Amino acid sequence: MRDITLYDTTLRDGAQTVGVSFSLQDKLRITAELDRLGIDYIEGGWPGSNPKDEAYFREVRSLALGHARVVAFGSTRRPGTRCADDPQLRALVESGAQTVTIVAKTWDFHVTAALGISLDENLDLVGESIAFLREHGREVFLDAEHFFDGHRDNPEYALSVLDRAREAGAAMLVLCDTNGGTLPADAERITREACARCDVPIGVHFHNDAGVAVANSILAVQAGAVSVQGTMNGYGERCGNCDLAAAIPNLVLKMGYACAVRERLAHLTEVSRFVSETANLAHNERAPYVGDSAFAHKGGIHVSALGKDTRTYEHIDPSLVGNRRRVLVSELSGKSNIEMKAAEFGIALGKDVTLSKEVLRRIKCLEDKGFQFEAAEGSFELLLRESIGEYRPFFKLLGFRVITEKRGAEDVTCEATIKVEVDGRERHTAANGNGPVAALDNALRKALVSFFPDIEQLQLSDYKVRVLNEKQGTGAAVRVLIDHKRQAEHWGTVGVSANIIEASWHALVDGIEYMLFKGARRAGS
Repeated sequence: MRDITLYDTTLRDGAQTVGVSFSLQDKLRITAELDRLGIDYIEGGWPGSNPKDEAYFREVRSLALGHARVVAFGSTRRPGTRCADDPQLRALVESGAQTVTIVAKTWDFHVTAALGISLDENLDLVGESIAFLREHGREVFLDAEHFFDGHRDNPEYALSVLDRAREAGAAMLVLCDTNGGTLPADAERITREACARCDVPIGVHFHNDAGVAVANSILAVQAGAVSVQGTMNGYGERCGNCDLAAAIPNLVLKMGYACAVRERLAHLTEVSRFVSETANLAHNERAPYVGDSAFAHKGGIHVSALGKDTRTYEHIDPSLVGNRRRVLVSELSGKSNIEMKAAEFGIALGKDVTLSKEVLRRIKCLEDKGFQFEAAEGSFELLLRESIGEYRPFFKLLGFRVITEKRGAEDVTCEATIKVEVDGRERHTAANGNGPVAALDNALRKALVSFFPDIEQLQLSDYKVRVLNEKQGTGAAVRVLIDHKRQAEHWGTVGVSANIIEASWHALVDGIEYMLFKGARRAGS
């Protein structure tokens, strides 16, 4: 069984997906989830290119990662600039990342047309940049940009770039199909040739413009590559990158390759959905392995056969990747999913609770309404703890009203009034905000702060809205996800309603209740 490594570039290449903009907190939370899954290398971004990525490399040092190495991405030095004077090479060193990946031109057409320099000068850029980073104690990977296109037009030059990188001390040479147009037979042949020529590890990075990025990655590993780069859910520019959520189980379950994720594969579906929720994109329900419909069965013949042996219509046991079987006529319970999350929260569920029809009915009812808990673990933990009697709400809503007003050319103003009850005592307050949700949040905090002073430390770090049934237009139900922060703690909550204010209210309340519950547990009350 040959070992391979997995390199995730969701935070850099995946962030180039149309419509995706990860916040700093998003990037840190995704990093933690990818590490928990067992990803070997996590490419955090391009330090020096924007303030957010610079902040990421500062903040990520505080994460207690158990396995993954965080990688900084950049490029070779600029033509006509010494390495020591090149600002982006300095930014790579100053990022603190011990592994850096630099991208270099390997297609002669790009060297002369895009960079406007000679082929020999490009080789110098590669060798000198790697040597500079090695002198600063960094492990250096080379992303050989457009390698497959370059090999097609001028194979000896493309390979000579790899030679120069190897001579300069690169720890891995990554063959990139940057335009995504290479087909599997060529991907295998060219990778095999590169592996035969080089005595350092070869990795691959395929884009999906021809729809074969996962297939190319699999064949490249068969040809000798020992590392696969990709993104969770295949996110990326244009048509995306190799989808690690599909590539990983193929490599591990179908082909027997060894990697750290192998022992944690049951978290794959959960992490895949977490990333899609954090990206504020609908999770692909038909995605292989991790989609909601990947193991869904509707046909009567199929369901009948499944009752005899699940292998009749399933190529793997869905629990191996953390997914579940769904029979659409009489849907089976999500007991295994509940147990897995409960164990993660340190909740001991007895058999009588786990098998309770009421608990399972509640979970299924909420899912049918549009709730998704992958990025809202605060709400999910409260639900579980309430079901076993460990939690009851700290306050009760008696009523609220939100007024939004605009007069002529004046800015829109929002005011919320709210009445709550805590231990039999009522509070009736009002507050303004720059929007209806902000006004409601301010009023709620104002009403509760005298009872729970720690509320002043609570911050809302992100707010996302997803339309669940867009065909109903403005009457569609929405799912609201809110990320909360208190000092070093972060948690997400969810609310669903056809009324965006009500959906937001539920997510706001869960966020406060979760903080109060955790505080009470720490205090032993």
